[in-house]
This record gives sequence, structure tokens and C-alpha cells, in this order.
Amino acid sequence: MARITRDFDPVQLGSIELFCKAAELSSFTLAAQTLGLTPAAVSRSIARLETRLQVKLFARTTRHIRLTSEGQLYFEQCTQALTQIRETERSLSGKHSDPSGILRISAPTTYSHYRLLPIMPRFFERYPRIKIEFNIANRNIDFVEDGYDIAIRLGVPEDSRLVARKLEDAKRGIFASPSYLAQYGTPQTPDDLHQHRCLQFLLPSSGRPFPWLVTEQGQEREYAFTSNISVTDDVLGCVSLAKSGGGICQSFQYIVEEDVRQGRLVEIMQDYTRGQIRPYSMIYPQNRMMSATVRAFVDFVLEEISAKNS
Repeated sequence: MARITRDFDPVQLGSIELFCKAAELSSFTLAAQTLGLTPAAVSRSIARLETRLQVKLFARTTRHIRLTSEGQLYFEQCTQALTQIRETERSLSGKHSDPSGILRISAPTTYSHYRLLPIMPRFFERYPRIKIEFNIANRNIDFVEDGYDIAIRLGVPEDSRLVARKLEDAKRGIFASPSYLAQYGTPQTPDDLHQHRCLQFLLPSSGRPFPWLVTEQGQEREYAFTSNISVTDDVLGCVSLAKSGGGICQSFQYIVEEDVRQGRLVEIMQDYTRGQIRPYSMIYPQNRMMSATVRAFVDFVLEEISAKNS
């Protein structure tokens, strides 16, 4: 076994925890009350840290304290280190007992309703001690500020601080109801779409239309059109309109596969959507140790989605 040399004095870790609590609350007094200590004890502990580091961690006035630039850097690194220690302890303890605790999951509406939520009863049966809070909305979240453990998103994040586990490649297609096609005819080429009611989804973040894509000669391009029918906030509104004969929609196939199977929708112009796939990913912060609860959820969802697509 490798010999471990001591780099910290016996009270160092406790002093770091006191420092983080004072920085979080911007008050020695509140930190002391929260931890059951005296303000003087907190002040002395942080003074020892400053002596050891030979930097000022807080700028102090008679009424307030605030982190210095060095203090802010130290706070960010210490918070991350303490979080990793807690997550490691939870992960180790989880190997000897059933995973338990609260998981906060963020997922988009369509993937939630058609992929994630239908498989969750089996998860609840397998892990009855895990509590889950779902945020089902089409918005990007901040893991730190919003306090989420896992998110499911379309695409692969560019942020190197996030781990992405691909769930599946979702295929896109163009769909209309049999009644609409019987009344208005079936478009054969992208140019034919100008004569039809193409249903447009407006992105909530920008108000811009979500682009339709057509594939020609192996290349994807955006198809631009004007429409007097648009939907915002809920992309499923376009699907519902299409099913009722209101027009033509472009959608991921997993959303409409049952409607196609039941004859409520028909896929058209397949030669112009061939190869249009987009990945869905499950993402979580890279700098966090994976707790037993997170690991249980990630492994379960990967297993279920893989089985569904096999």
C-alpha cells in the first residue's frame, strides 16, 4: 500500500467547511448559527486558513463580509471538492444497500411523454426508495443554479463539463392524415409543399419557426415556407392538427409511430427525409461522482431504451 503523507493539519477539513458555509451565507454569524458554533470560532477558523494560504479570503467591514477574488476561486474549488467527497461516500454506501434519495430530472415534453414516462413504473418497482422530481419542459437548465441531477436533451452538448450518454437516434419524417391527402392530394416533391398547409412550430425561446428539413442528393437543407397556421410552446399541437386533417407536419417518428400504425397519419415524401436522424442524450455534470441513485437511473433508462429500439 502506498504511504500517505499528511498535507493538512487535523482541523483543516473542518475549517474548509466553515469557510464554505460563511461564503455561502455571506455572514460569519449566520454560518455559526447554522453549524451550532460561535461567530468567534468561525472567525478564528477562517483566520487560520488565511494564515496557511497567505491570502485574504474575505474583505471585511463592520457590517458585511464579501469574498475577495482569491476567496471566490478558493470557494469554487472547495465546494467542488466537498461535493465530490459527499458523492463518493453516497456511492460507496449505495453499494451496500438499495439506492435511495431524491433525483431531479429535466426532460423535454415529447421525449418525456413518448419515451421516458411510460417506462418509469418499472423503475419505481425496482427502486422503491428513490424519489424523483420531474421537470417536463422545453428549456435548457443550469445544473448548478437549478439543482438538477440529470437532463435529457436533443443533440449532444458542446459543454466539455457535461457527460453525454446517447439514448437513441431519432428519425424525422413528414406526415399527414388520410383525410387531408384525400382532399388536397399527396405532395411528391418539396416544391409541391408550397401548395399545401404546412404546420409551423414557433420556438418559444426566439419566436422563430422550427426549420423543416428536406434531403436532396444526400444533403440536408432547410425548407423555407410561409404558413398562416403556427403553434408555439407545445410541438404536439402540430401533430394534433395534422391528425385532424388540418395540414402537414414534420415530426420525429417515435412521436407518431402509433398514429401511423393505427392509420391516423401517413408518412409521405420519404425519399426527401431519408437519413434525417438526431441523437437524444442523457447528460450530467462531469465533475460530479456518480451517486448510486444517479447510476441506477442512468443504467435503467439506457437499458430500457436500448431494448425498445432493438
